[in-house]
Amino acid sequence: MNALREAEKVLSSMTRAEKAQLLQWVVSDFGDSFPGIESTPDVCGGEARIIRTRIPVWVLEQARRLGVTEADLLRSYPTLRAEDLVHAWAYARAHREEIECQIQDNEEA
Repeated sequence: MNALREAEKVLSSMTRAEKAQLLQWVVSDFGDSFPGIESTPDVCGGEARIIRTRIPVWVLEQARRLGVTEADLLRSYPTLRAEDLVHAWAYARAHREEIECQIQDNEEA
């Protein structure tokens, strides 16, 4: 919390232009983050997965491509929530090449 208090003091002395620049930096820092999705080197081979689970995004995307409905996915994976699917689809759209490679790697295995 000490850092937040210090930031508040600094912000109060900044011009609007400086605050706008700071906001741009903060937004760009979060630009590649996806809520509900995480990658951990020792979990699922480091592949992007739904937080709280071991369900890789590519598995969900491949299922969707094969015609599995969201309702079926939610029934098949009881720990999955509808919002998890929204996050997975956003991640898959933003990381098409990564997801394609993971799907291909799995098909070749």
